[in-house]
Amino acid sequence: MTGTNSRAITALAVMCLASAFLPGNARAQINPEVTEEDAAKLYPGKTYSPYAQRAFPSNVYWGETHLHTGLSLDAGLFGNTLTPDDAYRFARGEEVKSSTGLPVKLGRPLDFLVVADHSDAMGLALDIKKGTPNILADPTGKRWHEAFMKGGQEAGKAAFELIQAFAQFKLPEKMVADYSPGSAPFATVWDTIVDSAEKYNEPGRFTAFIGYEWTAVPQGNNLHRNVILRDGGDRARQILPLTTQPPIGTTDPLDLYHWLENYESKTGGQALAIAHNGNLSNGWLFPMDKRYSGGRVNKEYVALRAEWEPLYEVTQMKGDGETHPALSLNDEFADYGTWDKGNLDLSALKKPEMLAGEYAREALKNGLVLEEKFGTNPYKFGMVGATDSHTALATAEEENFFSKSVSVEPSPTRIEHPFIKSDLAAIEGDEIVGAGYQGIWATENTREALFDAMERKETYATTGPRMVVRFFGGWDYTDDDLRSRAPAFRGYEKGVPMGGDLTMAPQGKVPTFMVYALRDPIGANLDRIQVVKGWVDDRGKTQEKVYDVAWSGDRSPGADGKLPAVGNTVDIEAANWTNTIGASELATVWTDPDFDADQRAFYYARVLEIPTPRWVLYDKVRFGIELPERAELIHQERAYTSPIWYTP
Repeated sequence: MTGTNSRAITALAVMCLASAFLPGNARAQINPEVTEEDAAKLYPGKTYSPYAQRAFPSNVYWGETHLHTGLSLDAGLFGNTLTPDDAYRFARGEEVKSSTGLPVKLGRPLDFLVVADHSDAMGLALDIKKGTPNILADPTGKRWHEAFMKGGQEAGKAAFELIQAFAQFKLPEKMVADYSPGSAPFATVWDTIVDSAEKYNEPGRFTAFIGYEWTAVPQGNNLHRNVILRDGGDRARQILPLTTQPPIGTTDPLDLYHWLENYESKTGGQALAIAHNGNLSNGWLFPMDKRYSGGRVNKEYVALRAEWEPLYEVTQMKGDGETHPALSLNDEFADYGTWDKGNLDLSALKKPEMLAGEYAREALKNGLVLEEKFGTNPYKFGMVGATDSHTALATAEEENFFSKSVSVEPSPTRIEHPFIKSDLAAIEGDEIVGAGYQGIWATENTREALFDAMERKETYATTGPRMVVRFFGGWDYTDDDLRSRAPAFRGYEKGVPMGGDLTMAPQGKVPTFMVYALRDPIGANLDRIQVVKGWVDDRGKTQEKVYDVAWSGDRSPGADGKLPAVGNTVDIEAANWTNTIGASELATVWTDPDFDADQRAFYYARVLEIPTPRWVLYDKVRFGIELPERAELIHQERAYTSPIWYTP
């Protein structure tokens, strides 16, 4: 008798012996003829296993919906030589070489990615660098090609001139026509984008969405949207992306909404759009009355925007977009990653009335007002984090930061290069924000499951760390609901998750919110959890308040209601920190003390880490460089959940 057979017989004997000591109904489960009724008698009402028959989303998946490769006009002209294949390989955890020849790899792979290359002028960057006959036949095209061949400052100057011409609709007419939908170069690039996503999409392991960026930037006002398709290449190839350059393209978001509607009608697929960088829109991304492209905010506009834009990219490299200190005067954490200048024109510093059309929190408040007026809230969006990196590298890790464009990939001098500069102002190199990523609560890692979760807004943004955050709202949560390592069971059973709605408060009831957060396993401890509330008061005015609801340590709010700072363990000389302060997890059930059942409101959670180094400090230590005095060396990274809305 062999050893293997001996072990098998021994195991069988143990099983038989063990069954003799099982209760009768438990032994019966070994019998395949046992009925469901018999099984129910063992544990009446439900299965003993808490995970069996679980229907709610139990996993958080990490990725981003806004990355550019060398196929994008600006990225390609500024030196990006990487392809969508390179971007997906990198996001999946492979080591690649950056466009400047540096080996680079993520600390941890991502679960999903959208390569969102610009739809405008697809193929133009490649042909300018190649010097194709149609480019050389145009005097401007020839001059740009020659500048790119020289490289260095000449290439950079030509690239910026081209981008300015694009924003002002001054590209040569034939050049626009040669790289618009219907042209061979445009179709070739779109096929490349689709083919790459199909190649790297692996359901259950990694999701590669098909998408693009519709880059409306009239006169420098950032009105960009990323378009995400739920579908595969069979549907994506049936229609070409929308562009912005006249005479074919458009900068009116209404036209984008009609494109999305047409896509779904023609293909039977599904699509959505995500706006970003309202902070660079000069007040136009979240209009209340007049729209930049003409016309008014009316019933058609609010209905279409609510239908097609369920999410907003609230944090990324070109500034954090949650709120601004001039809008949220009593929020001590409002001034984070603030870019309050214009976009390409770098107009003078903005006034509060302009800022009101730019930031997420203000938009969420104004959406309540528009809902009262039109019956629909156009700014009822969930939160998304992304990079908008133009290096094809989705790096939001501060210690592994490859920045916004190839010209400022890691080097001893990259901080010296302004992101953009004019006679009016400058956005300096050290002001670039290292954000961000998106966490999606979904049932599985597939296009369908992740897209559906985004549509229902069960998603949240972080500035880079992968902290786990849950946020539920209801009427009956108690502290006992948190006495479990899996409070999500009570969360879904008794209320709604982030992105959900509460309506018609039961008589005498006040909303309760269950929120908890776990630190990133390799990241910093947590400082606090806050709930941000916005509402419309009895006079029709919007209000906001930030509540500290859970925090680390034995701190207590002072007489002014403010919670003392958590402390700071950052070692400036070593670009390091220690988790000797803060907490690895925080959780609470919070009841709104200022609730009025007749007032529309929203609530979202903001989770703050303890202070950690910014990417500029890592550069200082690794390169041994001096930093300008203005440079911020440390920050408190954070997460923003999608809101929960209350409607009377």
